Parts: sequence; structure tokens; C-alpha cells
Amino acid sequence: MILQVPRLLADTTPLRVSPAFRRLWWGLGISNLGAQLTVVAVGLQVYSLTRSTLAVGVLGICALVPLVVLGLYGGALVDAYDRRKVALIASSVLWVVTMALAAQAWLGADSVNVLYALVALQSAAFAVNNPARSAIIPRLLDPKLLPAANTLMTITWNVALTIGPLAAALIVSRWGYGIVYTVDVLCFTAALWALVQLPGMPPEPSHGGDAGDEPSLDGPKRVGLSSVLEGLRYLATRPNVRMTFLVDLAAMIFAMPRVLFPAIGVVILGGGATTTGALTAALAVGGLLAGLFSGGLTRVHRQGVVIMWAIIAWGLSVAGFGMVLVLAGRSNPDQVLVVALVGALVMLVLCGASDAISSVFRQTILQSATPDDMRGRLQGVFIVVVAGGPRLGDLVLGAQSSWWGEGWAAVVGGLTCVVVLLLLLRWQPRLLSYDARHPEP
Repeated sequence: MILQVPRLLADTTPLRVSPAFRRLWWGLGISNLGAQLTVVAVGLQVYSLTRSTLAVGVLGICALVPLVVLGLYGGALVDAYDRRKVALIASSVLWVVTMALAAQAWLGADSVNVLYALVALQSAAFAVNNPARSAIIPRLLDPKLLPAANTLMTITWNVALTIGPLAAALIVSRWGYGIVYTVDVLCFTAALWALVQLPGMPPEPSHGGDAGDEPSLDGPKRVGLSSVLEGLRYLATRPNVRMTFLVDLAAMIFAMPRVLFPAIGVVILGGGATTTGALTAALAVGGLLAGLFSGGLTRVHRQGVVIMWAIIAWGLSVAGFGMVLVLAGRSNPDQVLVVALVGALVMLVLCGASDAISSVFRQTILQSATPDDMRGRLQGVFIVVVAGGPRLGDLVLGAQSSWWGEGWAAVVGGLTCVVVLLLLLRWQPRLLSYDARHPEP
């Protein structure tokens, strides 16, 4: 009798069966690492020039506004033109902007306004590039391999989030900002190479806005406000896809704890910036572990149920993180409270793992249950949700922490997330019956 050993490690089938996806995975993985180097380096450079945390915070606004404004329009471009060409053009702009960042560092420009402008341009190009890259993946693989493919993409992303900040700080301290940005330029070359190797991906015939409509062959599509509105109207008729956005907003708005980390490192756990960095890295480590040991999850068919449990786990883990802080108390310690720090890190690792699982299946439902001619626009909505939700969460938990402290803010936020999720599912229970074998939007 032969015992069947359940798959534990990540499913790498997409890398084996699709050379194009394999090249894209490697290219984007390397470029993601470079991008994280730049994100950290820009923040450090702005602070070194201004000695102002507020000035560093303005970077977030410079990045968020173009991303939200152009996210929907970028998705419309993806649906209207060859996706490979759109991704190449947007990636080329990102490459040039990164070279400009390197040039200003090497030349010693020392201008915060120049950095703000370059970050805004970078975010605008990303708003077009990301929907294009995400909409390309379903063209390269069989639908049943999408969970595994999205898990593999999540692994590289979390590797970048884990290694990038540490590497950036080390490189800046030893060799300066110019080297960091130059390394990002070299890393981004890998993404361009992967995109150049892809086949052409012209837009497919339109399926219209309603289920069952016949494909339309009325000629080239127009990109404009009407195209964006068409995507939003389509989303309004697709409850499962719409719910993937709403449940993520519930998690990010009510229970995103990252805004609490700087204060926690000073007034609760001790350790200052080092503790803040460890707390931030714990989220990425959790996501990385979830991806590496995701073998069984990628074959799950009831993906809506997995999303529900993942977000419940996220909310309860954030609440558990808050309870650790409440028990530790606000004592402004001179030394790190090791036991409390370990407890906080464990809770955040669970948070990161839960978020990664939710992200994989939300992305998979979006890709599987959306016709190809609408994928770009809905990926644009996805980018707006993913970028905007955590920023709103920063405001919500930041305000709550001023009312009753960082620990209780996390506890209340995590429990609120769970309650809002259950209310959403009671309103739209259809997500729980979603079956990957018969995708229904």
C-alpha cells in the first residue's frame, strides 16, 4: 500500500509548463527587489535632506494620488491595446525614472521637490504597468494553474519586502544613494527582458457588459472616460468579483496596523527604529512562509470560503497583536521587552500569512471570473483598492490610537474587521459558494 503524502511546498507547475511565465516570474522578482531598494532609499534621502518625518510622509501622497487617478485609466489602456506593448512602454518609463533618480543622486542635486516629482512619475507609470502585468498572466497559463501562479508571484514579492529594506539601509550607509538607485536600474533590466520575450497579446473581442452577450467585433476600442465607466458598470453586475474588493477594504481600512509601528517601538516595546523594522518585516515573513508552504491550498476549489477564513484570521491576529501591546503597557522602556516583542512578531507573522492567502485567491477569482476584455479595467480597480485601502487604514487606526492607545486601537480594529466581514457576507453570501471549477463573476 502506497501512502499519498500531501503536497506541502509551493506548487511550481506554472514555472515548468510555461517558459514565458517562468521568464516573467524571474524578471519581475528581480525588479521587485530593486524597487524595494528604491522605496526605502527615497524615504531615507528625503529625511536626510529635511530631517522631517512629515516630508517623508508627503512621499506617500505623491505616490498615492497618481496611482488612484491613473489606475482606472491604465486598466482601460490594457484592455484596448496589446498588453505586451503597454507593459513595455510603462516599464520603459519606470526604467527612465529610476535612471533619473540615480542621476540626481550622483550629481548631488539634493532637491526634495525633484524627488517628489520623480516619485509621482514613477507611481503614474506603475498605475499602467501593474494592471498590464497582472492581466498578462491568465494569457500564459491554464486557469487551473492561476492559484499556483499567483502564489509564486506573492513569494517573490514578500522576498523583496523582506530583503529590500535591510539591503537598502546597508547600501546607503556604506556607499550612498547613487549605488542603490543604480542597482535598481540593473534589476529593472530583468523585467524589461522578460517582457520583450513575451508574444504579442492584442485585445480579444469584447463580451459586452452583461453575461451571455455575444462577443463584439465592432472595431478598435476607444480609451477614455466611457471605457472606464464601462468597466465600473461591469463590476457592479459581478457580485463575486465586487466582494473580493469589499472584503479586502474591510481588512485594510479597519485592521491595518502598520501606522502603529513607530510609536510601538518607542512607548511600548522599546528598541525604536530597530523594533519598527522588525515589526514591518514580520508581515512580509508571514506572507513568504504562507507562499512557500502553500502546496495544498492551490488545489482548493471553494476559494471564497478560503478568503473568508483568511480575513477572519487576519482580524483575529491583529486583535491578538493588540492584546500583546495592551498587556505590555505604555512604559517607554529603555530596553526592548523581549517577551512582548516575540509575541507581537508571532501575531504579525500570522497576519502576513493570512493576508497572503487572501490576496492569492482574490486575485485568482478576479482573473478567472472576468472575461479577458475586462481584465485590465478590473485590475485597475484592484490597484486602486490595494493602494487606497491601507492608506485609509493608516488614518483610521492612527485616529483610534490617539483616542485609546495603540494596543486597544489594534484590538478594536481587528475585531471590527471580522464583524464587518461577516456583515458583508450576510449581505452577499454568494461568495461562499464560489467554485473555481465553475467560475461565476
